[in-house]
Amino acid sequence: MENSVEQPRQQDHLIRDGDFVVLKREDVFKAVQVQRRKKVTFEKQWFFLDNVIGHSYGTTFEVSSGGNLQPKKMMEEITSETKEAGIDNRNIVDDGKSQKLTQDDIKALKDKGIKGEEIVQQLIENSTTFRDKTEFAQDKYIKKKKKKYEAIITVVKPSTRILSIMYYAREPGKINYMRYDTLAQMLTLGNIHAGNKMIVMETCAGLVLGAVMERMGGFGSIIQMYPGGGPVRAATTCFGFPKSFFNSLYEFPLGKVNCLLNGTFSSKALPSESKDSISVEENNGTLLDDLQTSPKEIEENIVEVIENNHPQQETMEVISQEPEYKEHKERGNKKDYIQEFQRKQEQQKKRQIEAATLLNERNADGLIIASRYHPTPLALSLLEFVAPSRPFVVYCHYKEPLVECYTKLRERGGVINLRLSETWLRNYQVLPDRSHPKLMMSGGGGYLLSGITVANDKQKSESCVLELQKTEEPTAKKRKVQESDS
Repeated sequence: MENSVEQPRQQDHLIRDGDFVVLKREDVFKAVQVQRRKKVTFEKQWFFLDNVIGHSYGTTFEVSSGGNLQPKKMMEEITSETKEAGIDNRNIVDDGKSQKLTQDDIKALKDKGIKGEEIVQQLIENSTTFRDKTEFAQDKYIKKKKKKYEAIITVVKPSTRILSIMYYAREPGKINYMRYDTLAQMLTLGNIHAGNKMIVMETCAGLVLGAVMERMGGFGSIIQMYPGGGPVRAATTCFGFPKSFFNSLYEFPLGKVNCLLNGTFSSKALPSESKDSISVEENNGTLLDDLQTSPKEIEENIVEVIENNHPQQETMEVISQEPEYKEHKERGNKKDYIQEFQRKQEQQKKRQIEAATLLNERNADGLIIASRYHPTPLALSLLEFVAPSRPFVVYCHYKEPLVECYTKLRERGGVINLRLSETWLRNYQVLPDRSHPKLMMSGGGGYLLSGITVANDKQKSESCVLELQKTEEPTAKKRKVQESDS
Protein backbone atom coordinates (compact mmCIF):
# COMPACT_ATOMS: atom_id res chain seq x y z
CA MET A 1 0.00 0.00 0.00
CA GLU A 2 2.83 2.38 0.79
CA ASN A 3 4.41 1.87 -2.64
CA SER A 4 1.09 2.57 -4.37
CA VAL A 5 0.81 5.88 -2.55
CA GLU A 6 4.38 6.98 -3.20
CA GLN A 7 4.41 6.03 -6.88
CA PRO A 8 2.04 8.76 -8.15
CA ARG A 9 3.97 11.33 -6.12
CA GLN A 10 7.15 10.39 -7.91
CA GLN A 11 5.42 10.54 -11.29
CA ASP A 12 4.22 14.08 -10.57
CA HIS A 13 7.84 15.22 -10.69
CA LEU A 14 8.45 13.60 -14.07
CA ILE A 15 7.78 15.29 -17.40
CA ARG A 16 5.15 13.49 -19.48
CA ASP A 17 3.90 13.88 -23.02
CA GLY A 18 1.25 16.60 -23.17
CA ASP A 19 2.39 18.39 -20.00
CA PHE A 20 2.77 22.17 -19.93
CA VAL A 21 6.31 23.20 -18.98
CA VAL A 22 8.36 26.39 -18.83
CA LEU A 23 11.69 26.65 -20.61
CA LYS A 24 14.30 28.72 -18.80
CA ARG A 25 17.54 30.19 -20.10
CA GLU A 26 19.25 32.70 -17.84
CA ASP A 27 16.40 35.10 -16.93
CA VAL A 28 14.22 34.34 -19.96
CA PHE A 29 11.16 32.07 -19.74
CA LYS A 30 8.78 30.54 -22.26
CA ALA A 31 5.74 28.32 -21.64
CA VAL A 32 5.22 25.44 -24.08
CA GLN A 33 3.41 22.10 -24.22
CA VAL A 34 5.49 18.95 -24.52
CA GLN A 35 4.66 17.17 -27.78
CA ARG A 36 6.67 14.65 -29.71
CA ARG A 37 8.34 15.84 -32.92
CA LYS A 38 7.11 19.38 -32.39
CA LYS A 39 9.62 22.07 -33.30
CA VAL A 40 10.12 24.67 -30.56
CA THR A 41 11.95 27.97 -31.11
CA PHE A 42 13.41 29.63 -28.03
CA GLU A 43 16.03 32.40 -27.93
CA LYS A 44 16.85 32.07 -31.65
CA GLN A 45 17.36 28.31 -31.35
CA TRP A 46 15.12 25.46 -32.43
CA PHE A 47 14.92 21.99 -30.93
CA PHE A 48 12.58 19.10 -30.14
CA LEU A 49 11.27 18.16 -26.69
CA ASP A 50 11.16 14.39 -27.25
CA ASN A 51 14.14 13.66 -24.99
CA VAL A 52 12.65 15.72 -22.17
CA ILE A 53 9.91 13.15 -21.52
CA GLY A 54 10.71 10.94 -18.54
CA HIS A 55 13.14 13.34 -16.86
CA SER A 56 12.37 15.23 -13.67
CA TYR A 57 11.48 18.91 -13.56
CA GLY A 58 14.48 21.18 -13.09
CA THR A 59 16.74 19.11 -15.35
CA THR A 60 19.18 21.12 -17.49
CA PHE A 61 19.59 20.14 -21.13
CA GLU A 62 22.01 21.11 -23.86
CA VAL A 63 20.97 21.56 -27.48
CA SER A 64 22.98 19.20 -29.68
CA SER A 65 23.11 18.76 -33.42
CA GLY A 66 19.77 18.05 -35.08
CA GLY A 67 17.82 19.95 -32.43
CA ASN A 68 17.98 17.14 -29.88
CA LEU A 69 18.19 17.89 -26.15
CA GLN A 70 20.73 15.99 -24.09
CA PRO A 71 20.96 16.13 -20.27
CA LYS A 72 23.89 18.31 -19.28
CA LYS A 73 26.43 16.89 -16.87
CA MET A 74 27.61 19.11 -14.07
CA MET A 75 31.14 20.30 -14.79
CA GLU A 76 33.56 22.55 -13.01
CA GLU A 77 33.63 26.19 -13.95
CA ILE A 78 36.05 27.28 -16.63
CA THR A 79 39.13 28.82 -15.09
CA SER A 80 42.50 29.69 -16.44
CA GLU A 81 45.29 27.24 -15.72
CA THR A 82 47.52 29.70 -13.91
CA LYS A 83 44.63 31.57 -12.28
CA GLU A 84 46.30 34.86 -13.13
CA ALA A 85 44.41 38.12 -12.80
CA GLY A 86 45.37 41.76 -13.14
CA ILE A 87 45.11 44.47 -10.53
CA ASP A 88 42.94 46.76 -12.61
CA ASN A 89 41.80 47.29 -16.20
CA ARG A 90 43.45 50.65 -16.86
CA ASN A 91 45.91 49.30 -19.44
CA ILE A 92 43.34 47.31 -21.44
CA VAL A 93 42.36 48.94 -24.72
CA ASP A 94 39.20 47.80 -26.48
CA ASP A 95 40.47 47.98 -30.06
CA GLY A 96 38.93 44.72 -31.28
CA LYS A 97 42.34 43.09 -31.83
CA SER A 98 42.63 41.20 -28.56
CA GLN A 99 40.80 38.10 -29.89
CA LYS A 100 42.78 35.96 -32.33
CA LEU A 101 39.79 33.86 -33.40
CA THR A 102 37.67 35.38 -36.15
CA GLN A 103 33.97 34.88 -36.78
CA ASP A 104 34.79 32.42 -39.57
CA ASP A 105 36.87 30.35 -37.16
CA ILE A 106 34.08 30.27 -34.61
CA LYS A 107 31.56 29.31 -37.29
CA ALA A 108 33.85 26.49 -38.43
CA LEU A 109 34.02 25.20 -34.85
CA LYS A 110 30.22 25.17 -34.65
CA ASP A 111 29.96 23.32 -37.96
CA LYS A 112 32.28 20.63 -36.64
CA GLY A 113 29.86 20.02 -33.76
CA ILE A 114 32.13 21.34 -31.01
CA LYS A 115 30.19 22.12 -27.83
CA GLY A 116 29.78 25.60 -26.45
CA GLU A 117 32.03 24.93 -23.45
CA GLU A 118 34.97 24.11 -25.70
CA ILE A 119 34.33 27.20 -27.83
CA VAL A 120 34.35 29.38 -24.71
CA GLN A 121 37.60 27.73 -23.57
CA GLN A 122 39.25 28.45 -26.92
CA LEU A 123 38.07 32.07 -26.80
CA ILE A 124 39.74 32.44 -23.42
CA GLU A 125 42.98 30.87 -24.62
CA ASN A 126 43.10 33.06 -27.74
CA SER A 127 42.38 36.30 -25.87
CA THR A 128 45.51 38.42 -25.32
CA THR A 129 43.91 40.57 -22.61
CA PHE A 130 42.12 37.93 -20.54
CA ARG A 131 44.98 37.41 -18.08
CA ASP A 132 45.37 41.16 -17.58
CA LYS A 133 41.76 41.62 -16.50
CA THR A 134 40.71 41.62 -12.88
CA GLU A 135 39.11 38.53 -11.39
CA PHE A 136 35.68 40.15 -11.51
CA ALA A 137 36.15 41.16 -15.16
CA GLN A 138 37.21 37.61 -16.04
CA ASP A 139 34.06 36.16 -14.47
CA LYS A 140 31.97 38.69 -16.34
CA TYR A 141 33.72 37.80 -19.63
CA ILE A 142 33.15 34.06 -19.12
CA LYS A 143 29.49 34.60 -18.24
CA LYS A 144 28.95 36.72 -21.34
CA LYS A 145 30.55 34.16 -23.67
CA LYS A 146 28.65 31.29 -22.07
CA LYS A 147 25.37 33.07 -22.67
CA LYS A 148 26.26 33.57 -26.33
CA TYR A 149 27.71 30.20 -27.30
CA GLU A 150 26.32 27.66 -24.82
CA ALA A 151 22.81 26.44 -25.65
CA ILE A 152 21.69 25.39 -22.17
CA ILE A 153 17.98 25.13 -21.32
CA THR A 154 16.32 24.19 -18.03
CA VAL A 155 12.81 22.70 -17.96
CA VAL A 156 10.87 23.84 -14.88
CA LYS A 157 7.34 23.24 -13.66
CA PRO A 158 4.85 26.09 -14.15
CA SER A 159 3.93 28.08 -11.07
CA THR A 160 2.41 31.45 -10.24
CA ARG A 161 5.79 33.04 -9.65
CA ILE A 162 7.39 31.73 -12.85
CA LEU A 163 4.44 32.53 -15.11
CA SER A 164 3.96 36.02 -13.66
CA ILE A 165 7.66 36.80 -14.18
CA MET A 166 7.42 35.43 -17.73
CA TYR A 167 4.36 37.49 -18.65
CA TYR A 168 5.69 40.65 -17.03
CA ALA A 169 8.97 40.37 -18.97
CA ARG A 170 7.55 39.28 -22.34
CA GLU A 171 4.00 40.65 -22.62
CA PRO A 172 3.17 42.96 -19.68
CA GLY A 173 0.23 44.55 -21.52
CA LYS A 174 -1.69 41.27 -21.50
CA ILE A 175 -1.68 41.19 -17.69
CA ASN A 176 -2.37 44.94 -17.27
CA TYR A 177 1.27 45.53 -16.25
CA MET A 178 0.77 43.61 -13.02
CA ARG A 179 4.10 42.81 -11.41
CA TYR A 180 4.67 39.48 -9.71
CA ASP A 181 5.07 40.99 -6.24
CA THR A 182 1.74 42.81 -6.68
CA LEU A 183 0.07 39.50 -7.53
CA ALA A 184 1.55 37.98 -4.38
CA GLN A 185 0.12 40.86 -2.34
CA MET A 186 -3.31 40.27 -3.88
CA LEU A 187 -3.30 36.60 -2.89
CA THR A 188 -2.26 37.51 0.66
CA LEU A 189 -4.72 40.38 1.13
CA GLY A 190 -7.52 38.30 -0.39
CA ASN A 191 -6.89 35.49 2.13
CA ILE A 192 -6.95 32.85 -0.62
CA HIS A 193 -6.88 29.31 0.76
CA ALA A 194 -8.43 25.91 0.20
CA GLY A 195 -12.18 25.63 0.76
CA ASN A 196 -12.96 29.25 -0.11
CA LYS A 197 -15.78 30.47 -2.30
CA MET A 198 -14.14 33.18 -4.38
CA ILE A 199 -15.38 35.65 -7.00
CA VAL A 200 -12.71 36.60 -9.55
CA MET A 201 -13.09 39.34 -12.15
CA GLU A 202 -9.94 39.72 -14.22
CA THR A 203 -8.76 40.59 -17.72
CA CYS A 204 -5.16 39.42 -17.24
CA ALA A 205 -5.28 36.49 -19.70
CA GLY A 206 -6.26 34.18 -16.83
CA LEU A 207 -3.08 34.70 -14.78
CA VAL A 208 -4.90 35.87 -11.64
CA LEU A 209 -7.45 33.09 -12.02
CA GLY A 210 -4.67 30.50 -12.31
CA ALA A 211 -2.94 31.92 -9.24
CA VAL A 212 -6.16 31.61 -7.21
CA MET A 213 -6.74 28.06 -8.48
CA GLU A 214 -3.19 27.06 -7.56
CA ARG A 215 -3.53 28.52 -4.06
CA MET A 216 -6.88 26.76 -3.47
CA GLY A 217 -5.59 23.42 -4.77
CA GLY A 218 -8.88 22.29 -6.29
CA PHE A 219 -10.85 22.64 -3.02
CA GLY A 220 -13.68 25.15 -2.80
CA SER A 221 -15.37 27.01 -5.64
CA ILE A 222 -14.38 29.89 -7.93
CA ILE A 223 -16.82 32.04 -9.90
CA GLN A 224 -15.16 33.90 -12.75
CA MET A 225 -16.95 36.99 -14.02
CA TYR A 226 -16.10 37.76 -17.62
CA PRO A 227 -16.94 40.54 -20.10
CA GLY A 228 -17.83 39.90 -23.72
CA GLY A 229 -18.63 36.51 -25.18
CA GLY A 230 -16.44 34.29 -23.00
CA PRO A 231 -13.55 34.15 -20.54
CA VAL A 232 -9.92 34.31 -21.73
CA ARG A 233 -7.76 31.67 -20.02
CA ALA A 234 -4.52 31.56 -21.99
CA ALA A 235 -2.34 31.84 -18.89
CA THR A 236 -4.58 29.46 -16.91
CA THR A 237 -3.91 26.75 -19.49
CA CYS A 238 -0.15 27.18 -19.02
CA PHE A 239 -0.46 26.04 -15.40
CA GLY A 240 -1.37 22.55 -16.58
CA PHE A 241 -4.00 21.94 -13.90
CA PRO A 242 -5.70 18.52 -13.78
CA LYS A 243 -9.32 18.26 -14.90
CA SER A 244 -10.51 17.99 -11.30
CA PHE A 245 -9.49 21.61 -10.70
CA PHE A 246 -11.99 22.82 -13.33
CA ASN A 247 -14.92 21.00 -11.72
CA SER A 248 -15.10 23.74 -9.08
CA LEU A 249 -14.63 26.58 -11.60
CA TYR A 250 -17.77 28.42 -12.70
CA GLU A 251 -18.22 31.32 -15.06
CA PHE A 252 -20.86 34.02 -15.29
CA PRO A 253 -21.26 36.90 -17.79
CA LEU A 254 -20.69 40.34 -16.35
CA GLY A 255 -23.57 41.79 -18.37
CA LYS A 256 -26.11 39.72 -16.39
CA VAL A 257 -25.03 40.90 -12.93
CA ASN A 258 -27.64 43.67 -12.77
CA CYS A 259 -30.40 41.20 -13.63
CA LEU A 260 -29.15 38.96 -10.84
CA LEU A 261 -29.17 41.82 -8.33
CA ASN A 262 -32.64 43.01 -9.38
CA GLY A 263 -34.10 39.51 -9.19
CA THR A 264 -35.07 39.49 -12.87
CA PHE A 265 -32.50 36.90 -13.93
CA SER A 266 -33.67 33.78 -15.73
CA SER A 267 -31.97 30.99 -17.62
CA LYS A 268 -33.52 32.31 -20.84
CA ALA A 269 -31.37 35.42 -20.56
CA LEU A 270 -28.21 33.35 -21.05
CA PRO A 271 -26.86 32.84 -24.56
CA SER A 272 -28.46 29.73 -26.00
CA GLU A 273 -28.32 27.78 -29.19
CA SER A 274 -29.46 29.45 -32.36
CA LYS A 275 -32.66 28.44 -34.08
CA ASP A 276 -30.73 27.19 -37.06
CA SER A 277 -28.69 24.75 -35.00
CA ILE A 278 -31.80 23.52 -33.16
CA SER A 279 -33.61 22.93 -36.41
CA VAL A 280 -30.64 20.94 -37.68
CA GLU A 281 -30.72 18.79 -34.55
CA GLU A 282 -34.47 18.18 -34.83
CA ASN A 283 -34.26 17.10 -38.47
CA ASN A 284 -31.78 14.29 -38.01
CA GLY A 285 -33.43 12.32 -40.75
CA THR A 286 -32.73 14.94 -43.39
CA LEU A 287 -29.42 16.11 -41.95
CA LEU A 288 -27.20 14.30 -44.42
CA ASP A 289 -29.29 15.49 -47.33
CA ASP A 290 -29.01 19.07 -46.12
CA LEU A 291 -25.27 18.73 -45.72
CA GLN A 292 -24.95 17.43 -49.23
CA THR A 293 -27.21 19.98 -50.85
CA SER A 294 -26.31 23.18 -48.96
CA PRO A 295 -23.03 22.89 -47.02
CA LYS A 296 -22.34 26.61 -47.34
CA GLU A 297 -25.50 27.58 -45.48
CA ILE A 298 -24.71 25.31 -42.52
CA GLU A 299 -21.13 26.57 -42.42
CA GLU A 300 -22.41 30.16 -42.36
CA ASN A 301 -24.84 29.27 -39.55
CA ILE A 302 -22.10 27.76 -37.41
CA VAL A 303 -19.76 30.68 -37.98
CA GLU A 304 -22.63 33.06 -37.19
CA VAL A 305 -23.32 31.27 -33.90
CA ILE A 306 -19.63 31.43 -32.99
CA GLU A 307 -19.46 35.13 -33.80
CA ASN A 308 -22.59 35.85 -31.75
CA ASN A 309 -21.16 34.05 -28.72
CA HIS A 310 -17.63 35.48 -29.06
CA PRO A 311 -17.81 39.11 -30.23
CA GLN A 312 -14.98 41.60 -30.66
CA GLN A 313 -12.21 40.39 -28.37
CA GLU A 314 -12.62 36.73 -29.34
CA THR A 315 -11.99 37.27 -33.06
CA MET A 316 -8.71 35.38 -32.86
CA GLU A 317 -10.51 32.32 -31.53
CA VAL A 318 -13.06 32.48 -34.38
CA ILE A 319 -10.23 32.51 -36.89
CA SER A 320 -8.64 29.52 -35.22
CA GLN A 321 -11.94 27.60 -35.21
CA GLU A 322 -12.64 28.05 -38.91
CA PRO A 323 -9.67 25.93 -40.10
CA GLU A 324 -10.67 23.34 -37.50
CA TYR A 325 -14.14 23.17 -39.05
CA LYS A 326 -12.64 22.90 -42.53
CA GLU A 327 -10.66 19.86 -41.39
CA HIS A 328 -13.86 18.27 -40.09
CA LYS A 329 -15.56 19.20 -43.35
CA GLU A 330 -12.90 17.47 -45.38
CA ARG A 331 -13.16 14.34 -43.25
CA GLY A 332 -16.92 14.28 -43.54
CA ASN A 333 -17.57 14.75 -39.80
CA LYS A 334 -19.94 17.69 -40.17
CA LYS A 335 -22.67 16.07 -38.13
CA ASP A 336 -20.31 15.24 -35.25
CA TYR A 337 -18.92 18.75 -35.26
CA ILE A 338 -22.38 20.33 -35.03
CA GLN A 339 -23.44 18.00 -32.23
CA GLU A 340 -20.23 18.66 -30.32
CA PHE A 341 -20.75 22.40 -30.69
CA GLN A 342 -24.32 22.11 -29.38
CA ARG A 343 -23.22 19.91 -26.50
CA LYS A 344 -20.63 22.47 -25.39
CA GLN A 345 -23.24 25.23 -25.52
CA GLU A 346 -25.62 23.24 -23.34
CA GLN A 347 -22.87 22.44 -20.87
CA GLN A 348 -21.80 26.08 -20.73
CA LYS A 349 -25.38 27.19 -20.12
CA LYS A 350 -25.79 24.63 -17.33
CA ARG A 351 -22.60 25.80 -15.61
CA GLN A 352 -23.73 29.42 -15.82
CA ILE A 353 -27.03 28.56 -14.14
CA GLU A 354 -25.07 26.84 -11.35
CA ALA A 355 -22.90 29.95 -11.04
CA ALA A 356 -26.01 32.13 -10.75
CA THR A 357 -27.28 29.89 -7.95
CA LEU A 358 -23.98 30.26 -6.07
CA LEU A 359 -24.02 34.02 -6.52
CA ASN A 360 -27.61 34.32 -5.29
CA GLU A 361 -26.54 32.83 -1.97
CA ARG A 362 -24.48 36.03 -1.44
CA ASN A 363 -22.02 34.35 0.90
CA ALA A 364 -18.76 34.51 -1.07
CA ASP A 365 -15.58 34.42 1.00
CA GLY A 366 -13.72 37.02 -1.03
CA LEU A 367 -13.55 39.16 -4.16
CA ILE A 368 -10.61 39.71 -6.50
CA ILE A 369 -10.79 42.37 -9.25
CA ALA A 370 -7.95 42.94 -11.71
CA SER A 371 -9.45 44.44 -14.83
CA ARG A 372 -8.67 47.00 -17.51
CA TYR A 373 -12.13 48.48 -16.94
CA HIS A 374 -12.95 51.14 -14.37
CA PRO A 375 -13.01 49.43 -10.96
CA THR A 376 -15.76 51.52 -9.31
CA PRO A 377 -18.90 49.99 -10.93
CA LEU A 378 -17.36 46.53 -10.74
CA ALA A 379 -16.62 46.78 -7.04
CA LEU A 380 -19.99 48.33 -6.13
CA SER A 381 -21.97 45.60 -7.90
CA LEU A 382 -19.85 42.52 -7.09
CA LEU A 383 -19.50 43.35 -3.39
CA GLU A 384 -23.22 42.61 -3.05
CA PHE A 385 -22.41 38.91 -3.42
CA VAL A 386 -19.74 38.87 -0.67
CA ALA A 387 -20.58 37.87 2.87
CA PRO A 388 -19.75 40.21 5.80
CA SER A 389 -16.30 40.07 7.40
CA ARG A 390 -14.67 38.95 4.15
CA PRO A 391 -11.70 40.57 2.36
CA PHE A 392 -11.68 42.07 -1.12
CA VAL A 393 -8.85 43.35 -3.33
CA VAL A 394 -9.04 45.61 -6.38
CA TYR A 395 -6.07 46.10 -8.72
CA CYS A 396 -5.51 48.90 -11.20
CA HIS A 397 -2.46 50.04 -13.12
CA TYR A 398 -3.29 53.66 -12.27
CA LYS A 399 -3.96 55.33 -8.94
CA GLU A 400 -6.75 57.76 -9.89
CA PRO A 401 -9.49 55.16 -10.62
CA LEU A 402 -8.81 53.49 -7.27
CA VAL A 403 -9.02 56.85 -5.48
CA GLU A 404 -12.48 57.33 -6.97
CA CYS A 405 -13.41 53.78 -6.00
CA TYR A 406 -12.15 54.43 -2.47
CA THR A 407 -14.40 57.50 -2.19
CA LYS A 408 -17.48 55.73 -3.52
CA LEU A 409 -17.04 52.81 -1.14
CA ARG A 410 -16.72 55.16 1.82
CA GLU A 411 -19.93 56.91 0.80
CA ARG A 412 -21.74 53.60 0.23
CA GLY A 413 -20.70 52.05 3.52
CA GLY A 414 -20.54 48.37 4.32
CA VAL A 415 -16.72 48.25 4.20
CA ILE A 416 -13.97 48.95 6.73
CA ASN A 417 -10.19 49.02 6.79
CA LEU A 418 -9.98 50.51 3.30
CA ARG A 419 -6.36 50.81 2.22
CA LEU A 420 -4.83 52.05 -1.03
CA SER A 421 -1.24 50.83 -1.42
CA GLU A 422 1.56 50.47 -3.93
CA THR A 423 4.21 47.77 -3.72
CA TRP A 424 7.82 48.74 -4.34
CA LEU A 425 10.35 46.23 -5.62
CA ARG A 426 14.11 46.42 -5.97
CA ASN A 427 16.27 43.60 -7.30
CA TYR A 428 19.76 43.05 -5.91
CA GLN A 429 22.83 41.48 -7.44
CA VAL A 430 24.30 39.14 -4.82
CA LEU A 431 27.89 38.18 -5.64
CA PRO A 432 31.05 37.98 -3.50
CA ASP A 433 32.37 41.48 -2.74
CA ARG A 434 30.03 43.12 -5.29
CA SER A 435 26.47 42.91 -3.98
CA HIS A 436 24.46 46.00 -4.87
CA PRO A 437 21.03 47.03 -6.23
CA LYS A 438 20.66 46.45 -9.93
CA LEU A 439 20.89 49.49 -12.12
CA MET A 440 17.74 48.63 -14.08
CA MET A 441 14.58 48.18 -12.02
CA SER A 442 10.83 48.39 -12.41
CA GLY A 443 9.24 51.80 -11.99
CA GLY A 444 5.86 50.56 -10.79
CA GLY A 445 3.79 47.42 -10.51
CA GLY A 446 0.32 48.89 -10.07
CA TYR A 447 -1.88 49.86 -7.11
CA LEU A 448 -4.10 47.83 -4.76
CA LEU A 449 -7.28 48.80 -2.94
CA SER A 450 -8.12 46.36 -0.17
CA GLY A 451 -10.70 46.23 2.58
CA ILE A 452 -13.11 44.09 4.61
CA THR A 453 -16.87 43.89 4.16
CA VAL A 454 -19.25 44.41 7.09
CA ALA A 455 -23.02 44.24 7.50
CA ASN A 456 -24.67 47.24 5.88
CA ASP A 457 -26.69 49.83 7.84
CA LYS A 458 -29.93 48.62 6.25
CA GLN A 459 -29.33 45.12 7.53
CA LYS A 460 -28.49 46.49 10.98
CA SER A 461 -31.63 48.63 11.10
CA GLU A 462 -33.84 45.71 10.07
CA SER A 463 -32.33 43.50 12.78
CA CYS A 464 -32.78 46.26 15.38
CA VAL A 465 -36.47 46.65 14.43
CA LEU A 466 -37.02 42.93 14.87
CA GLU A 467 -35.39 42.99 18.29
CA LEU A 468 -37.52 45.95 19.39
CA GLN A 469 -40.70 44.22 18.28
CA LYS A 470 -39.76 41.19 20.39
CA THR A 471 -38.98 43.23 23.50
CA GLU A 472 -42.01 45.58 23.34
CA GLU A 473 -44.67 43.04 24.36
CA PRO A 474 -43.20 41.82 27.67
CA THR A 475 -42.39 45.36 28.82
CA ALA A 476 -46.01 46.44 28.25
CA LYS A 477 -47.30 43.54 30.41
CA LYS A 478 -45.04 44.52 33.28
CA ARG A 479 -46.37 48.06 33.20
CA LYS A 480 -50.01 46.81 33.43
CA VAL A 481 -49.17 44.67 36.47
CA GLN A 482 -47.59 47.67 38.18
CA GLU A 483 -50.65 49.82 37.49
CA SER A 484 -53.02 47.20 38.97
CA ASP A 485 -50.90 46.96 42.11
CA SER A 486 -50.96 50.68 42.57
